[in-house]
Amino acid sequence: MKKNEWAYIVGVFLLFSLILAGCTNQVKREDDGTIKIIAAHNQTSPDNPYQTGLLEFKRVTEELSNGEIEVEVHAGTIGTEESELVEKLQLDAVDVVVVSPGFMTQTGIKEVDLFSAPYLFESYDHWLRVVDGDVGEKMAKMINDKSDNSFKLLGYWTAGTRHFYGKKPIESIDDLNGVSLRTQTSGVISDFWKAVGVIPSNISWGELYQGLQQDVVDSSENAYPFFVQQAHHTTPNGKYIVETAHDYTTRFLLTNGSKFDNYSKEHQDIILKAAEASVAAERKATNDQDEEYKEKAIDDGAIVSDIDRGPFIKIAKPIQDKFAKDIGVKNLLDEIRELE
Repeated sequence: MKKNEWAYIVGVFLLFSLILAGCTNQVKREDDGTIKIIAAHNQTSPDNPYQTGLLEFKRVTEELSNGEIEVEVHAGTIGTEESELVEKLQLDAVDVVVVSPGFMTQTGIKEVDLFSAPYLFESYDHWLRVVDGDVGEKMAKMINDKSDNSFKLLGYWTAGTRHFYGKKPIESIDDLNGVSLRTQTSGVISDFWKAVGVIPSNISWGELYQGLQQDVVDSSENAYPFFVQQAHHTTPNGKYIVETAHDYTTRFLLTNGSKFDNYSKEHQDIILKAAEASVAAERKATNDQDEEYKEKAIDDGAIVSDIDRGPFIKIAKPIQDKFAKDIGVKNLLDEIRELE
């Protein structure tokens, strides 16, 4: 095949792809004239704060649109892995999703992973000052620009304060040496835990209960509402909870920016107001459940303890510095620290 013929074929393919992408991002109406928005998260428990947030998004959207927009909420039924949700958002199989910074990096937006860095935030109030201020606005713009409008941030949700839980008591950082921990096995989170001395293990969220039950992994880490709802604390390897508070967790409420732009101005305003309401509802639900599920864990026989976080923070700071420099967001790290 001649070079110019090959170039022609490639050009036709790219043009077809662009036309197809434009078609898939069009707002589709049901037979009765309503617009359907499919919203999804990866948690299967109906009591999860994610469900509370998306149900509030549904309520406000349908109320303000007088039923012209219908929101269908899926709790783990479209995918229990965040990577599935991101992929389906890109393919126009879902309209609104909840995902973590770590999974967003798989789309090529490495900068968002700064929010995953352990001990980046010293408190929940510090986290609020960051995501609800200039840093949050800059990150939202970066997500939209870097994705070429494939992703539009509708709001910052929290997934609570993450703690360690495992098979044995942990009284100091030295007790973690050689312990296998279910966490990310690459990136800044993995770098931190490796420096602490643990062995990162990659087990899917849906298989973690069995992994803890059958001694496949020694420990894990998450916020109370998430691991207690999954009964991880009732397994032999989830009984000892240590309040490391290593992450005041960020979650992104995302939609497809190109599709959003195709809604009418009235419908855009409704979606943004519903997203704002969902942020408030999800944060409140998570914070309320943090205390509720901590008490439930204790009632069920789990043992909760504090630990000196100083040695953990000492390890985390230089890792944050290097990571922020590597991904080109040292300026954002400096701004976050100034808000402490």
